[in-house]
Amino acid sequence: MSITDVLLRLHQNNFYFFAILLFIIGFHTMLTHNNLIKKVIGMNIMDTAIFLFFVAIGYIHGGRAPILEPGAAHLYVNPLPSALILTGIVVAVSITAYALSLIVKIYQHYGTIDAEEIMRLRGGETL
Repeated sequence: MSITDVLLRLHQNNFYFFAILLFIIGFHTMLTHNNLIKKVIGMNIMDTAIFLFFVAIGYIHGGRAPILEPGAAHLYVNPLPSALILTGIVVAVSITAYALSLIVKIYQHYGTIDAEEIMRLRGGETL
């Protein structure tokens, strides 16, 4: 498989490509930053990538909303992934709010939101 074949396939599936790219960016952010708020932002980027991936699975180019018309034969977009994503967005927002509230409590207790500094203040204990 040549590089042009790979690029053509990525062009045809650009939603999947961008979902993977967003997930990698979010994962990299979570792994490389010590700031807890940046870790939450990385988690949200990963959530967005997963949402894009699931919506892309249900997307059909040229598809229509699944409303049946008599005598018409059309391609229909699967509404199930979009409906599941609504639930996922609610869960992601709830987890983000909970994580940020924990970060506020951590800041009040330790005076910092840097993970390495918190570990140093705890005397090297593992969480």
